[in-house]
Amino acid sequence: MRIVRFKYNDEVKYGVLDMDSISEIKGDVFGKLKTGKNRYNISEVTLLAPAAPSKIVCVGKNYREHALEMGEGIPEEPTLFLKPPTAVINPGDGIIYPDMSQRVDYEGELAVVIKEACKNVPPEDIPRYILGYTCGNDVTARDLQKKDIQWTRGKSFDTFCPLGPWIETELNPDNLKIQTYLNGELKQSSSTAMMITPVYELISFMSRVMTLMPGDVVMTGTPAGIGPMQKGDTVEVVIEGIGKLKNYVL
Repeated sequence: MRIVRFKYNDEVKYGVLDMDSISEIKGDVFGKLKTGKNRYNISEVTLLAPAAPSKIVCVGKNYREHALEMGEGIPEEPTLFLKPPTAVINPGDGIIYPDMSQRVDYEGELAVVIKEACKNVPPEDIPRYILGYTCGNDVTARDLQKKDIQWTRGKSFDTFCPLGPWIETELNPDNLKIQTYLNGELKQSSSTAMMITPVYELISFMSRVMTLMPGDVVMTGTPAGIGPMQKGDTVEVVIEGIGKLKNYVL
């Protein structure tokens, strides 16, 4: 099932997407899903980021090849950092190139949307805490990331977390093809099977640190092939079983 978050006549709604038709969800999207009578064609709505998280919890260097291309060793345990909710933008929105940075990179990632409060949960129980999966782009001001001791500034500019286009609820995250294109040219190509810490183990680890709340987003790391974007570029993150997230650099 594909869950969309969308705007229609200035109202923000959730719905279930079937082909080009959206059935509006009644009640809590994180509870038992029920659809009402209202239906919309996808052409008459504006798709929004499929989640409105209280926080975005990310992991660095979770693909072996990416850790090596960064010139660093394989981490002994997940390296966590946060992005603020103000970094989230919708499919098709513009990524704003900040004046204080000279290099802004794409990082295509599998993103996980949390369904219910998750604290100290073992890996084998994690699936019931997941609403579903979407595409994410962990946009990074690489020069600032390297300059600072910690990564907050380089990762947290407004517009630095594109998400979308929807949440796919029926998906096994263990072996999905993940690709990133810049102006139509393939830049990243890998599989989630290449993660150092798999999705369920990663979320379990995070839940031992902090409570993940409904709607929170977990970014699971990027494969090798990161690189810079320029103003005017188009970046697309494509994940098997989900779809394509497309944004532009302004």
